[in-house]
Amino acid sequence: MKPTHIEHLGIAVRSLETAIPYFENILGLECYAIEEVAEQKVKTAFFKIGQTKIELLESTDPEGPVGKFIESRGEGVHHIAFAVENLQEKLDKAAEKGVRLIDKTPRKGAEGLNIAFLHPKFTLGVLTELCEDPNK
Repeated sequence: MKPTHIEHLGIAVRSLETAIPYFENILGLECYAIEEVAEQKVKTAFFKIGQTKIELLESTDPEGPVGKFIESRGEGVHHIAFAVENLQEKLDKAAEKGVRLIDKTPRKGAEGLNIAFLHPKFTLGVLTELCEDPNK
């Protein structure tokens, strides 16, 4: 598959308003974007560390994926996202190798990226997101 880099780490939080000050005031990072992704029932906040980003995820609906995650597991690391080229090809190859796909085709995610998730039962228990920048 050969990801080019870790695109971001997704962290589920109950409240962006509460979580953002930790990253800004304690870690000294700057929140450079807040965005709602209605399709995923989530509001996101982004911080950059080198080439990698931290994406905070606040659920906008308790029945959404992040809302359910927080209800069952509490706040914490939700997923790891790898940057790839030719996302559809990577999904097809993963499926051929027996990996269960949450998304069989890419969909739009935050920051205009095309994204797709691999099921954690097939990725050592870690929800894995593959991201492709359509402008590259």
